[in-house]
Amino acid sequence: MQKQYFYTTKQLPVHNPNLTSSLNERDGIAQPDSISKQAIAHVTKLRKNQPSAEELVDGILAGNKTALSRAITLVESTNTAHLEKANTVIAQCLPHANKSVRIGITGVPGVGKSTFIEAFGKHLTGLGKKVAVLAVDPSSSLSHGSILGDKTRMEELVKDENAYIRPSASGDTLGGVARKTREAIILCEACGFDTIIIETVGVGQSETAVHSMVDFFLLLKISGAGDELQGIKRGIMEMADLIVINKADGDNIKKAGLAKTEFNRALHLFPAKQSGWQPKVTTCSSITHEGIAETWQTISEYFTLSKNNGFFNIRRSEQNSYWLTETINEQLKANFYSREDIAKLLEANKKAVQNSELSPFAAAAILLERYFADK
Repeated sequence: MQKQYFYTTKQLPVHNPNLTSSLNERDGIAQPDSISKQAIAHVTKLRKNQPSAEELVDGILAGNKTALSRAITLVESTNTAHLEKANTVIAQCLPHANKSVRIGITGVPGVGKSTFIEAFGKHLTGLGKKVAVLAVDPSSSLSHGSILGDKTRMEELVKDENAYIRPSASGDTLGGVARKTREAIILCEACGFDTIIIETVGVGQSETAVHSMVDFFLLLKISGAGDELQGIKRGIMEMADLIVINKADGDNIKKAGLAKTEFNRALHLFPAKQSGWQPKVTTCSSITHEGIAETWQTISEYFTLSKNNGFFNIRRSEQNSYWLTETINEQLKANFYSREDIAKLLEANKKAVQNSELSPFAAAAILLERYFADK
């Protein structure tokens, strides 16, 4: 039987007698608070009671992960009021640093970096190592936000007492690392972590920054992802100390073996490394853990060689010099853009450049002249 629908214009009871429309909104049921007021008060109290630099340092040296996280947050802050406190924490932690090995891990998006690091990290903690993972997530050029989901991906490693995972946003920093990754390394070392793993955003051949802060550079690749000549191109391949063909499981084992052969041939085309190390290629599966132990064995062989021939210490010294100049550049840039008079002049010159009234080079000269004139 077909349903029949009837419509009426009969006016419903309303709260306001002056309303004559038949469409009126009645008061609904108030939604309960979704957040505990007690929780809000607790978080607010914690934020107001900021620990001193000395308290943070004491916590870090005692192996307190909470103090370590708060110190890294302080160091990463762009608030100029936090700079002096952050520098104090770094200075007091520096004598307790430099007692770890630093491993950089990179690869194109989708190669399985997070899965590999979890399997690799669990293997290291099983050997009694204390592992800190500094994961860098790409920031959106539009919203400037980052997902920071590495802790979610590494659900097993994050529960390990001997592991620490800290995701950070890359921001506008190029090179696959975050702006303050170097300082975070020092804090993690002072906290007692003997193996520091830096996972880059995986942006391709521009990841020279991470190479300048690690002792060992591992490049993750997958087979069947395109022309193998792409991997032979100079750039990131030259920096790699070890190439690992990931996802070598199931039907992909044969393809991984072929890729290993291709990359081995390519590595022999590059000049010898100053360390005296011959880069190697291996395969692994982050799912079955095949090849994970062999990867660490290869890395251990590298550290034995580089420490025995003195290259390890030479490399650390070069890195310190490099980051001195990088820090100077960063501080000059931050100081330049933070000045109000420069900001106003910059906006005025931008409009002139956009309207083709002034060349970019002339505008830059005007801004720099104004900046140094007031020094």
